[in-house]
Amino acid sequence: MQTRTFGIMVAVAVLGTGVAQAQSAPDEAVPRLSSNAPGALVVQRILVTVNGDLVTQTDLEQAQIAAVQGLLTPPQTDAELRRVMQESTPELFSNIVDNMLLEQRGREMGFSLSDDQFDEIVDGIKVENDFDDEELVAALAQTEGMTLLTLREIMETQMLIQQVQNAEVNSRIVMTGTEAREYYDEHLDEFTTPATVTLREIVVATPEGTGPLATAGAERAAATAEAAHARVLAGEDFARVASEVSTAASKANGGQIGPINMTDLAEAVRARVEQLEVGDVGVVEQTAAGYQILKLEAMTPATPMDFEEIRASIVNSVAESRQDKELNDYLADLREAAIIDWKDDTLRQIYEAFVAARAAASGV
Repeated sequence: MQTRTFGIMVAVAVLGTGVAQAQSAPDEAVPRLSSNAPGALVVQRILVTVNGDLVTQTDLEQAQIAAVQGLLTPPQTDAELRRVMQESTPELFSNIVDNMLLEQRGREMGFSLSDDQFDEIVDGIKVENDFDDEELVAALAQTEGMTLLTLREIMETQMLIQQVQNAEVNSRIVMTGTEAREYYDEHLDEFTTPATVTLREIVVATPEGTGPLATAGAERAAATAEAAHARVLAGEDFARVASEVSTAASKANGGQIGPINMTDLAEAVRARVEQLEVGDVGVVEQTAAGYQILKLEAMTPATPMDFEEIRASIVNSVAESRQDKELNDYLADLREAAIIDWKDDTLRQIYEAFVAARAAASGV
């Protein structure tokens, strides 16, 4: 469920194109009072009725506008806006219909937003924005295009949806300590801090290209690397030899690399490191960059996190993943029992395809 917050109010200009506006002429329409001209009537196209409640083209367009306003980088051209609309409309329209079903269920269960609850919300908005009553009403009208009554309707809808989810979806989700332990054991890799290594390297670069000069340069590089290898095997400090001989940027730090996760090493390098004990110096290896000598300076083993320390996070994570499935199951039941009368077949197909894809993704 999308949560609308007032916070810092910003007016955003939105380009006047979109998927909803590209639909065919209305099959059915309903007159409603216009908010721009008191007493005037406007005709709104009905897209679908859900248990008798209407979803109009205006409802969809408002959701599309809100989605565009919420983007970190708003579309800069009509073409970008059309792409955003096409990508977001299936989920937006699905949310409109599904939230309507949840809101209707909330009213059936007797939920409502009390005057005290709404006053608390309004007081919070005023404190957050340093508004008095008049400033709040003016800001709502100017930047959000709404009245306090509209704000109350939005807040009540959100509360009804959340209360239904808490009462009839979240309450079904239970995970025992035994299940948490089984999940931990089965996904131990996810809860293990990877092994790390600290290496030192000496790299002697070889010249690029081919021909006699390149060949001679490669031979000199090989000889230099072998000589450096002999020095460290004879007991000279690896860091000092690296500082004197290496051509890699790491020479400034005595050839040190890391600590670095073993899993982040290139496969070929990891295979070489796995053959070393701490303090060992490897052989001279020819690489794409030249000749390389590695020393294993230090290593920390892979360490599983303590189960008791992360038990709560496991329970929360698994419950959250189960919540999607439970909610989709619950919505499927609401849809099955609902009377949904589609007025736009294209949107029906978009909605049904999105619902089916979401159900498959959640394992319904």
